[in-house]
Amino acid sequence: MAAGLLLLPLLLPLLPPPGRGQGFGQTRFVCTSVPLDGDMCAAAALGTGSAEELKSTVLQLRETVLQQKETIMNQKETIRELTAKLGRCESQSAVEPPPGDGKGRKPSVSKNTMGDLSRTPAAETLSQLGQTLQSLKTRLENLEFSRMNSSSQTNNLKDILQNKIDDLEKQVLSRVNSLEEGKFNPRNESEERGKIESTLTSLHQRISDLEKGQKDNRPPDRFQLTFPLRTNYMYAKVKKSLPEMYAFSVCMWIKSNASPGMGTPFSYAVPGQANELVLIEWGNNPMEILINDKVAKLPFVINDGKWHHICVTWTTRDGVWEAYQDGTQTGSGENLAPYHPIKPQGVLVLGQEQDTLGGGFDATQAFVGELAHFNMWDRKLSPGEVYSLATCSTKAQAGNVIAWAEANIDIYGGATKWTFEACRQLN
Repeated sequence: MAAGLLLLPLLLPLLPPPGRGQGFGQTRFVCTSVPLDGDMCAAAALGTGSAEELKSTVLQLRETVLQQKETIMNQKETIRELTAKLGRCESQSAVEPPPGDGKGRKPSVSKNTMGDLSRTPAAETLSQLGQTLQSLKTRLENLEFSRMNSSSQTNNLKDILQNKIDDLEKQVLSRVNSLEEGKFNPRNESEERGKIESTLTSLHQRISDLEKGQKDNRPPDRFQLTFPLRTNYMYAKVKKSLPEMYAFSVCMWIKSNASPGMGTPFSYAVPGQANELVLIEWGNNPMEILINDKVAKLPFVINDGKWHHICVTWTTRDGVWEAYQDGTQTGSGENLAPYHPIKPQGVLVLGQEQDTLGGGFDATQAFVGELAHFNMWDRKLSPGEVYSLATCSTKAQAGNVIAWAEANIDIYGGATKWTFEACRQLN
């Protein structure tokens, strides 16, 4: 290089041909000798051929940068959309079912159907499964150790049950890991849901059989049902259906502090009418009795975590109804489905509201709490009879249509039975 000259590097982009992408091309360095007292801008012009060519290159470079910036922004927006969709799959559904029936009972909320990731909060379902498994574990731990130690066969049964619970916990953990890794396949979820529910029911039945030795001597009506979680798979079913009735009385002991609303203590559905006879407290609404989809609001105040005795009577003539709490009449009315007899040959479920005959459960309407001494008569009880039931008088009689007895109830999905003394809170 000659003395007194300066090499000026010029960065020139090699732009890609049109239609081959929007990214930057490769670059090259062009060195031009410039005298120490020379004009560097002029030299740059000479190095590129002309000032016009340099200007054109700069404009093209600016346009390329703007195009690249726009592409990056579009990609960021796409990433945000995909992240949001993934979040909905892992957390909760954004799909709403059709609006309610206009009677203030069912606003637009999604069914909590286990495993259907387009409709259900999967994380919440997994949490509920974990709590159900913990409940089964607790029941195992609460069994009398004296009985466990008295029979090697019983010990072996306990080990089998414990192993099955451990296997279920592994399945739940696997589902969590699949969600986190993005490998969750909704197509297989329905089958997996059926397997888990079946296993839970089988486990509960076997634990109940194991516990039976502790309660062989108790009367058949000295038990309660416990529904600890708000799910769409935990319920009890009355084996006997109802006859055609032109009047009825339904009474029960009930305990709950669930909020908002304790849910559905019982529902009776018949073909063509899912709401033939329903008792429900949903959301912030008061408790309601539905007959043939007609509604009456009941003046009960029972959502305080204490045991209460409640009764509802009704006659088809003029649709007259009465409500009793703890032996005292608290309300009455008329024109509730007048001259509509309760239809026979339906399905009576405890703990869930039916949208279809024997199913279609909605977790948001599930009963959470404890229930006992569910009895039903095909006539209107007198105030004296209701008072005898609420005070555990020896004159009280079981229902002539549905009588509370363990042999008349099947339980599913992790609901539990415990020994219950009706008037223990009065002592």
